[in-house]
Amino acid sequence: MQLRIGNGYDIHRLVPGRPLILGGQRLLHPDGLGLDGHSDADVLVHAIMDALLGALSLGDIGLYFPPDDPKWLGADSLLLLEQVASLVRSRGWQVVNVDSVVVAERPKLKPHIEAMRAAIAARIGLDPDQVGVKATTNEKLGPTGREEGIACHAVALLQQL
Repeated sequence: MQLRIGNGYDIHRLVPGRPLILGGQRLLHPDGLGLDGHSDADVLVHAIMDALLGALSLGDIGLYFPPDDPKWLGADSLLLLEQVASLVRSRGWQVVNVDSVVVAERPKLKPHIEAMRAAIAARIGLDPDQVGVKATTNEKLGPTGREEGIACHAVALLQQL
């Protein structure tokens, strides 16, 4: 049995006037902030996509969805995740599981984690119990600790069909 592991990371700046979308869920930041980016800037989904691509040495999401291409302006990252999952399957691989950790001081993510897991699982073709989403703070350290942005780390395990 052939297995591959990939990891992904993403970070986006928090700014006024943008929605805060994580794991496909629209959240309310206490200060009305959202994530800045060309697409919907969903760092959780972006990190998972990079983990999937990395497991097969297929580059990163910028290669497939360039941030300077108007086609992807405001794109729903869950739709992009579907495309990445389809690419993985077309190469003869299936996703075994993904795991992730979102690094954010605020808002509290725990009430939204199950919905995030379900949305991500549905787009990859997994059961929610194959999708790990955790949340942590950065203990007020660094750019995420100062609430300048939100980051996410993710890993994915793939199995050759």
